[in-house]
Amino acid sequence: MLNKELRPELTSRRSETTAWLLALVLLFAMAVLNWQFGRIPAGIWVFGGLLLFAAVSISLGNWIDRSTVMGLDINGIAFENGLRQVALSWQEIEKVNVIPVRWGKSVQVIGSKSHFEFRTLGKIQYQGEVQGRLGFVEGGAVLKEILKETELVLEKEEKGRYYYARA
Repeated sequence: MLNKELRPELTSRRSETTAWLLALVLLFAMAVLNWQFGRIPAGIWVFGGLLLFAAVSISLGNWIDRSTVMGLDINGIAFENGLRQVALSWQEIEKVNVIPVRWGKSVQVIGSKSHFEFRTLGKIQYQGEVQGRLGFVEGGAVLKEILKETELVLEKEEKGRYYYARA
């Protein structure tokens, strides 16, 4: 597991494309309304704002996923996603929280001055069929490596959540 560069599974960009196409269609409809009636109802402005916010959010999420890289080596772990850049030595890691989420597990790696979070592999299923995959394929192995190298111990477990800390 050491000296590997890991990247998360990438999701389809279909939802991003759909959101931007709907935003453009609404923009065209607003232009037609303005041309025909000289004004655009407030509800359409609100809907347009929500649609634009959704499109931007989806695009940002996809960009972050495509920029994410995590690396482990003998000295520690590094994580970068375009917005965050964190490097922690094994000694700097104070806590690790493992929280079940809808798809996979969220692993929070916490140091004294910085932290980051990654998701283990999760499969999106619909009617028993896998529609997509999220997170790091080797996320479970990364978690085991972190716990081995840091020698953190299980501090508390409740409702499927695990909290590890230094003894």
